[in-house]
Amino acid sequence: MWRLVPNCATAQTSPARLLSQINKRTGLSWYFRQQYRVRRLGGQSLDAEIGRDILLFQVRIHGRGGQGVVSAAEMLSVAAFLEGDHAQAFPSFGSERMGAPVVAFCRIDTKEIRSREPVMMPDALIVQDPTLLHQVELFSGLDTRGYLLINTARSYADLGLGDYVTKFPPHHLCTVAATEWALEFVGRPLPNAALLGAFAAVTHRLKLESVQAAIREKFPGEVGEKNAAAAAKAYDTIRTN
Repeated sequence: MWRLVPNCATAQTSPARLLSQINKRTGLSWYFRQQYRVRRLGGQSLDAEIGRDILLFQVRIHGRGGQGVVSAAEMLSVAAFLEGDHAQAFPSFGSERMGAPVVAFCRIDTKEIRSREPVMMPDALIVQDPTLLHQVELFSGLDTRGYLLINTARSYADLGLGDYVTKFPPHHLCTVAATEWALEFVGRPLPNAALLGAFAAVTHRLKLESVQAAIREKFPGEVGEKNAAAAAKAYDTIRTN
């Protein structure tokens, strides 16, 4: 017998039925792991019976050329690798000129990742430049049970997203003054490190220490330390609010 406990309310289901439910919600794998506690009342573990695909977590990052969008995806993948997961990071193809819209992707899983397709249904969406909000289809494929992080000090209502975000769980939403913290700690308007700290705080998918280690690996020396401090600032601010 299996017991699936959603939001502390007890329900019962079989492994086959649970796998079917998950397959119907492609891209929400980590949401299920975060929101449900699965209790085995005897026998093998759940993962052994329904497969490890439920642990796949997909991230899509939007920004502009020169903001470190691709570096952000790479650092996410390195942080996941440091925690023992498999990960991949890659950009979309398009203009590489400064200021042009850029998209990068990251996948994290407990097993080898075979897909090389762009992330069409992200579990988390990170927006590094809010000027893109009404210019491109940023929210395409993002389920309302996913995570949304936007680099801004403004409210969702001020951004014109007040009605849209009411569909999300409040703890899956985060506005981050990442550019301000980058200027404070790094001296340059590069928001990616602070946003990764915010990602760790909101999703709980990665530890802050892993994110900081990935940042230091990407940017050795003083630059890395300053970016790691910006990530910690974002993380601590979110976790204490």
